[in-house]
Amino acid sequence: MRRVEELLSGRSNSLSSIFLRAGLWCLSQPYSAVIWGRNLAYDRRWKKVGKSSVPVVSVGNLTAGGTGKTPAVAMLARWFRKRNVRVGILSRGFGAGIDGRNDEAKELEVLLPDVPHLQKPDRLASAQIATEELGMQLLLLDDGFQHRKIHRDLEIVLLDAREPFGFGHLLPRGLLREPLRSLRRADIVMATRADQVDSQKLAEIRTRVQRYNPKAAWLESEHKPVRLRNSAGDTKDIDWLCGKNVLATCGLGNPQGFIQTLRACGANVVASTNFPDHHNFSVQDIQLLSKQARECEVKCDAVVCTGKDLAKIDSPRIGQFELWSLDVELTIRTGTAILEEYLERIVASVG
Repeated sequence: MRRVEELLSGRSNSLSSIFLRAGLWCLSQPYSAVIWGRNLAYDRRWKKVGKSSVPVVSVGNLTAGGTGKTPAVAMLARWFRKRNVRVGILSRGFGAGIDGRNDEAKELEVLLPDVPHLQKPDRLASAQIATEELGMQLLLLDDGFQHRKIHRDLEIVLLDAREPFGFGHLLPRGLLREPLRSLRRADIVMATRADQVDSQKLAEIRTRVQRYNPKAAWLESEHKPVRLRNSAGDTKDIDWLCGKNVLATCGLGNPQGFIQTLRACGANVVASTNFPDHHNFSVQDIQLLSKQARECEVKCDAVVCTGKDLAKIDSPRIGQFELWSLDVELTIRTGTAILEEYLERIVASVG
């Protein structure tokens, strides 16, 4: 992952890197044309946008990789449930297993047992099922920014404060899923992991966002570790990590935030193994992790993963080592009142 960052960011200036970046830029041009044409069709209303019978709140991002959508969706769902609103979650279900559910769905089932989660590429069809058959009063659209087929009443866009703009280029030259000018569609822009950068960088991010959308509300949030949990449902306090030697493993688009959070909890990350986003762990992967934990230079106390990974591995141990997930919750540190004002309007519109 670090080599990819050095390549895409331009920090690697070898001749091979320069040629590779040029090749990736050429590959990004057809993608750019498709995204431009698709957005133009929706902006000019050449493509039809369907409307659900209940309010829809979209949570999405601009870049490939993890910006914290799952914790954000969980936070919003809890907020609405506390106000007795029947809320359902709609997602595409990318990387779903043979049971039709992906890692995010399995994790959210644990975190939100009273919130239905429908996974289907056609989210208009899912919305109809959620409202007509399940009686939902409000829908949360997970990873919905690029899914313009369904109307939304509130558009929330997340930017990872550590690399908010995807190295300034569209895929595959950078990490942007669509151009920065698309931020003009957002009602709220939230900088996630804001605690992992300094105030100057946050100010620079906000200034750049306002260049594209001066009317968007600005929020800052952080991922707060709340517990360690295993597949049996047992939990440990976060303090248990302090001074422990751990092997970190995750299937995330951006694993550095996870490792940084573990270290902030006091863990000594003696080794780390990263897999692609939404990775399905095989027997060989488990054997590899067990081998790496045994071969650490210092005695390994446990293997630690994310909640999404634990849902896929579904075991309390990796070989002889305990396996724990680090559960995090998204907390707003700047802009709570603004967010609640928007959400209260949504609640007021619920029939």
